[in-house]
Amino acid sequence: MPFNIPILLTWLRVALIPLVVGVYFLPHNWLPPAERNLAATLVFIVAAVTDWFDGFLARRWNETSAFGAFLDPVADKLMVAGALLVLVQLDRVNAILAFIIIGREITISALREWMAEIGARKSVAVSSLGKIKTAAQMVAIPLLLFHDVVFGVIDTHYWGQYLLWVAGVLTVWSMFYYLRRAWPLIKERAGNL
Repeated sequence: MPFNIPILLTWLRVALIPLVVGVYFLPHNWLPPAERNLAATLVFIVAAVTDWFDGFLARRWNETSAFGAFLDPVADKLMVAGALLVLVQLDRVNAILAFIIIGREITISALREWMAEIGARKSVAVSSLGKIKTAAQMVAIPLLLFHDVVFGVIDTHYWGQYLLWVAGVLTVWSMFYYLRRAWPLIKERAGNL
């Protein structure tokens, strides 16, 4: 396993996931609700920034690796799934929407793994649609974790809900996009069984 700054940042993101979840399980007298929300939001934002920064550094310093390419999306999916599960438990996110987003991530991860096994990984490489979906999620989740009104006018819960529904639509759209790209190979392989 290679060890460099980009991979260290990815491991940091993995380590931050339990903090986002765990802050809500602290005794109530340790941290009032508003401070829990702020702490979880800040930790999630730090984790999200490491997601961008580790990829940027890996490309810039030419420190990309197969292990980093494996670990980075796993960390991303764990981070989003952990935060969504907390938000469902806090009744800030619809469970069906969370299921759609998490289910898509599992489906596309499995599809990419299978496509890599048959030597066709590039046909399901990350698209700009997937990147927009991820950006919408990465803005929506901290807004929903914060769950307050900022400057007396910005309702973070409302905007977080709105953006997460946008991410949900893009999630389904991008899933069908990737499945459509892989369909000829799926059909061909199924015909050979």
